[in-house]
Amino acid sequence: MTQTQNLIEQYGPREAMEYDVVIVGGGPAGLSAAIRLKQLAAEKGNEVSVCVLEKGSEVGAHILSGAVMDPIAMNELFPNWKELGAPLNTPVTEDQFLFLTEKKATRTPGWMLPACFQNHGNYVISLANVVRWLGQQAEALGVEIFPGFPAAEVLYNEDGSVKGVATGNMGVDRHGNPTDAFQLGMELHAKYTFFAEGARGHLGRQLMSKYHLNKDADPQTYAIGIKELWEIDPKMHKPGLVIHTAGWPLDADTYGGSFLYHLENNQVAVGYVVGLAYQNPYLSPYEEFQRYKTHPEIRKYFEGGKRISYGARALVAGGLQSLPKLTFPGGVLIGCDAGFLNASRIKGSHSAMKTGMMAAEAAFEALGNGRAQDELTAFPEAFNKSWLYEELYKGRNFKPFMSQGLYKGTLMVGIDQVLFRGKAPWTLKHKHADHECLRPASDFKPIDYPKPDGKLTFDRLSSVFISNTNHAEEQPVHLTLKDPSVPVNINLARYAGPEQRYCPAGVYEFVKNDAGDERLQINAQNCVHCKTCDIKDPTQNIVWVTPEGGGGPNYPNM
Repeated sequence: MTQTQNLIEQYGPREAMEYDVVIVGGGPAGLSAAIRLKQLAAEKGNEVSVCVLEKGSEVGAHILSGAVMDPIAMNELFPNWKELGAPLNTPVTEDQFLFLTEKKATRTPGWMLPACFQNHGNYVISLANVVRWLGQQAEALGVEIFPGFPAAEVLYNEDGSVKGVATGNMGVDRHGNPTDAFQLGMELHAKYTFFAEGARGHLGRQLMSKYHLNKDADPQTYAIGIKELWEIDPKMHKPGLVIHTAGWPLDADTYGGSFLYHLENNQVAVGYVVGLAYQNPYLSPYEEFQRYKTHPEIRKYFEGGKRISYGARALVAGGLQSLPKLTFPGGVLIGCDAGFLNASRIKGSHSAMKTGMMAAEAAFEALGNGRAQDELTAFPEAFNKSWLYEELYKGRNFKPFMSQGLYKGTLMVGIDQVLFRGKAPWTLKHKHADHECLRPASDFKPIDYPKPDGKLTFDRLSSVFISNTNHAEEQPVHLTLKDPSVPVNINLARYAGPEQRYCPAGVYEFVKNDAGDERLQINAQNCVHCKTCDIKDPTQNIVWVTPEGGGGPNYPNM
């Protein structure tokens, strides 16, 4: 009997609420789905009850993205979004793509830039603020949004279909015992349940396993994106300037690169993306990001500036080849929970919105026909006929090519995107999951990263501090180990303890006890919910589960 079952036995059955559609995740996919359902209901004069569960303390609190947004989906959802005040305030004015060596930068001529790196007509945004705005629109249409309530469990009917979800218990100590603040989780039952948790969704993973949704797909591949928001010298600020880089500080065999986006109000979003298929266990994506900012062509933007916020999040990069089956009895996967980000364009918010809208249209039709808890096959059918499918098809070879190394990859992407315009008569495959790619530490030398100066470069803990991350000190640790012996006996012995380097928040550290023996200490209170450990752990021994609601980062303007 599970801990939750014991608590239900002790405190009685969980309260249940009934909805037509329950949506797990208040990001662009989930909120767009909720809004579209209500729009359709209003057009047809029908009633559709919709609720959104969001684990963050408020809608937008856990949202982190670059971000440059293609407004194509927003145009469809709200043709009058400008009049409604959507926070797409900064049109892209210039694209730059730089290849970096340690001291120099070479700019790619504009005529050589593939279409995927051209952003005319797009907007530099704070996705967190766009999502907050979407939340306001959803509530105005009658969507019920419950922030601070993570969906912790999928509920099933006897026939195996999804019945809904249950929220996590509140007020439980780290040993699983109820405290004075204990509150049993609540069940939310639905005719259809949408899972929109973002990359590496906790429940999405379970659903993929239960229904074998990945059996015809390539392994999913991920990257970690680490981001800071700065207020810079007005003399260096160019609203709408978009800069991407490849090359230094990563070696040519490691997939990754940077973004530097100029927003309004003298603010700049800067970040670094490292593919999680990297081989060297000594590599630290966080330290690579800090080192990147010291490049002469980059640091000039930040000298005299002030760092405002920090965050990190895993992102999906597998593309079309890695998409799972999207439907199962009673529910669908949408947005990055399924893997709809377009790595070639470094964009996922427009695709997340579109998938939410298409799933909503399929569910609305099914509800109108009196259906419930069956498969919404109209959703993948609509996707296969959509502009989104065409876009992902064009970019399908980008990540496989770039995984072959910077120079060969750049050449092949140029041929694929410029010469063939994404319609080459081949589709490359992803052969390995990211955690399978790490090689033994004995194959590499440790990387000597420079110490942070506290002005341009920073340590992890000061970074976590400005992410406004908070977890109740006594709640159960949400970073669980299948086998507590693995971190020392395998990860430390074979891979030099990579979890202390791939985590961007200082959650994992190896410490010695009084006898001099090593053990893994998990500082779960630091966790920014990036999911990197769940993805990169070489034995898949670490499993991220939902913490108590309202915890984690609280991102302003990220």
